[in-house]
Amino acid sequence: MPNKGSELEELAAFLLRLRSAGQLSHVLVSALEATPRSMFLPGDMKNLSWSRRTIPIACGETIEGADMQALTLAALDLQPGQRVLEIGTGTGYTAAVMARIVERVTTLECYQTLIHDARQRFEALDLRNVIVKHVDGSNGLAGEGPFDRIIVWAAFETLPRAFLEQLSSHGILIAAVGPGDGEQILSRMTKIGSRFERLDLWSVRFQPLHTSRAKAL
Repeated sequence: MPNKGSELEELAAFLLRLRSAGQLSHVLVSALEATPRSMFLPGDMKNLSWSRRTIPIACGETIEGADMQALTLAALDLQPGQRVLEIGTGTGYTAAVMARIVERVTTLECYQTLIHDARQRFEALDLRNVIVKHVDGSNGLAGEGPFDRIIVWAAFETLPRAFLEQLSSHGILIAAVGPGDGEQILSRMTKIGSRFERLDLWSVRFQPLHTSRAKAL
């Protein structure tokens, strides 16, 4: 169990890193402060709550470093009243942060174990506007859009144009594009009419997007 005082100090240092670059809105900072990140990490990793490190979690998956997650959420430009689709629930941390800002978060995960644990955390935090679904997410969630924002915590080999139809007008998609076994580019794509306006953000190394639900985990 992490020391409470130490965790608060690390949170303050984390926010200072990002605020110094002018990266975070007040509403996102409030959501981050209200969501205990240690609650979403494995027991032996809770002391790394606000670290930049990528951390292994159950089912062979990972949770990105705190800075990466926060900067990516900042790039989404989350606003009250929005509907968000997240692909890759993981431990549920980013869904929990987003749920404190937007109207509803629908998050997709292919591992039942991760879904079960994330739901317990959402219930413990009384977050009632998060919907978790057991699907692979490779095609988004056709028929339940449009969504104002879509965030994908995995990599596509090519630009995911199929997601365009699931975005509302001027909606934003953030996803990594590139080879599954190498470096990818995290891109912010804004829907303008029937096309994307693309802005490349930074290099990442995400796992390839799963194309089926896991049956055993």
